[in-house]
Amino acid sequence: MREDVENLDITDVTANWVNAAVLQHQIDERIKALADLSHTPLFFGRLDYLHAPGADKAEGAAGERFYIGRRHVHDAEGDPMVIDWRAPVSQPFYRASKKDPMDVGLRRRFGYTSGDLTAYEDEHLSDPSEAAATSKLLQQEIERPRVGPMRDIVATIQPEQDEIVRAGLAGSVCVQGGPGTGKTAVGLHRVAYLLYAHRERLARTGTLVIGPNKSFLHYIEQVLPALGELEVKQATVDDLVAHVEVRGTDDATAAVVKGDARMAEVLRRAVRSHVTLPTEGVVVVRGSRRWRVPAYELETIVGELLDRDIRYGAAREALPQRIAHAVLVQMERSGEAPDDRVQDAVARNTAVKAAVKAIWPPVDPAKLVLRLLTDADFLAVHADGILDEDEQKEILWSKPVRSVKSAKWSPADAVLIDEATDLVQRTHSLGHVVLDEAQDLSPMQYRAVGRRCTTGSATVLGDLAQGTTPWATRSWDEALAHLGKGEAVIEELTAGFRVPTDVIAYASRLLPHIAPGLTPVASVRENPGFFEVRPTTVDEQVVDACEELLRNEGSVGLIAADARIPALTEALAAAGLTYLGPGEETTAQTRLTLVPASLAKGLEYDYVVLDEPQAVVDGEPDERTGLRRLYVALTRAVSGLTVTHAAPLPQQLA
Repeated sequence: MREDVENLDITDVTANWVNAAVLQHQIDERIKALADLSHTPLFFGRLDYLHAPGADKAEGAAGERFYIGRRHVHDAEGDPMVIDWRAPVSQPFYRASKKDPMDVGLRRRFGYTSGDLTAYEDEHLSDPSEAAATSKLLQQEIERPRVGPMRDIVATIQPEQDEIVRAGLAGSVCVQGGPGTGKTAVGLHRVAYLLYAHRERLARTGTLVIGPNKSFLHYIEQVLPALGELEVKQATVDDLVAHVEVRGTDDATAAVVKGDARMAEVLRRAVRSHVTLPTEGVVVVRGSRRWRVPAYELETIVGELLDRDIRYGAAREALPQRIAHAVLVQMERSGEAPDDRVQDAVARNTAVKAAVKAIWPPVDPAKLVLRLLTDADFLAVHADGILDEDEQKEILWSKPVRSVKSAKWSPADAVLIDEATDLVQRTHSLGHVVLDEAQDLSPMQYRAVGRRCTTGSATVLGDLAQGTTPWATRSWDEALAHLGKGEAVIEELTAGFRVPTDVIAYASRLLPHIAPGLTPVASVRENPGFFEVRPTTVDEQVVDACEELLRNEGSVGLIAADARIPALTEALAAAGLTYLGPGEETTAQTRLTLVPASLAKGLEYDYVVLDEPQAVVDGEPDERTGLRRLYVALTRAVSGLTVTHAAPLPQQLA
């Protein structure tokens, strides 16, 4: 199929060089999408239908056989050999059961090792004499060692996951899922499904995956290309709001206030305060005639624009046209017959421009936010009744700043500038946005993401128990309201596929303290996993624990409090043990990654050594946030966990 595309001759089918360039780009993208992946099989399943799909079953139509794979594959004549996993005819591969066989006589799963077919397993779903059984191949695939970036789960999608993946484009979905429930994979496969089902629409409007940090995005970046989808952009929230260079930080209290949704109203007031009601009329000279629009009429025009509550910039662009229209009405009354060209000319008149500048001056969003953060009186006026005096003092900068460029903006400041920018000029909306690790966003960050999908839909993924910021989400209803998607359906995934039983049971001891009422994850893995709590006295013993786990197949993560990283770096170097940073791709030669606890979220390793749990807790501004960070660190292991500690363990783990 790839060679056919490579051999296409477009010489005689393009009218000009623009068409040729567009067509060549489409061909190049198609070639990329058809790249061979040596470790990835073209098909992983087979469905034998009792009757041809869509045929009248009463007529006894013969059944059909379909091979299911990551993408559509056809032969030289164009006949399908493998059906895309997203096609409707493939759905029973994920949903059919003994209770509801969906007209499937046989479901076959294929087992692969490095791309080679090594096993297969049959289920006769419509045979009452065959009992339902857990798929061994499915279990093996779930428990297969993880080396390298995140891989797709297209062969192992479970029924409850498939329902979310195939939900329609029109509605937004929020997925609450504990560690190892596959929520990130579900979100990525949902993007792939939506691109399949609504390709033309999303090609126009665009799709975006938003992750918590660059390490996480690097870890997941190969999943969609492996499914043949190359057009999906990835970004962090900081990338979205990068109107200024971020060089500063806020303390937790200031960041919470700046991230509060009330700041949106403070900014709205500040932007609208630039509008000044006119005190004088406008006189437009055209030839020998003078046309005067009186102040009271200008005031009516300005009032109408303010009442419409449209974007500040859009209203500013409309004002000269409204003034010009008032002049044209006078011209028509005097017997003239002006047209649109005359109205445009009047709108560009020097007197009209001067009036617009005085009434509705341009607003620079960054300068506006800078003034709010440095001018106590300006902030007090616009935050009156919204922020109390203490909150205003928290966000005011102690030192004066000369300009936008010299200011040391914090991440929270950049979000405020993004809000102000949207008040001036509407933010471009995409067709679909996937927001992962959403529990860590502030209300203002939710608003920033929501602006990117006002006319589209969203898939929100997260775990309330893993909220590790002082402003972490308290409830999904509240978060979705800030996002502008209050109608979104909230789904909960509770079956754990990644974390072993003993490990998730140990980590779940923290749930009553960090997320009361949340359903604990129930591991569906048959292998209970390796789990050990090991007292230590020196850092060399932590390195010893890493070396022991490296004797197993797969990746190893050494997770520690950020403050402990320098000491562990020295200990690893002294032992001659090479390691990677979070997000870097593991190889057969280097399988150990040193991970600061602050960057562990979303990552996974076959084996994990967790160093000094109490230090992880102490590294956060408050105990609850620290315990949540510890919960994240405890749940990164796929096959085994060793907890090392010289200091006493947190009492919540007792």
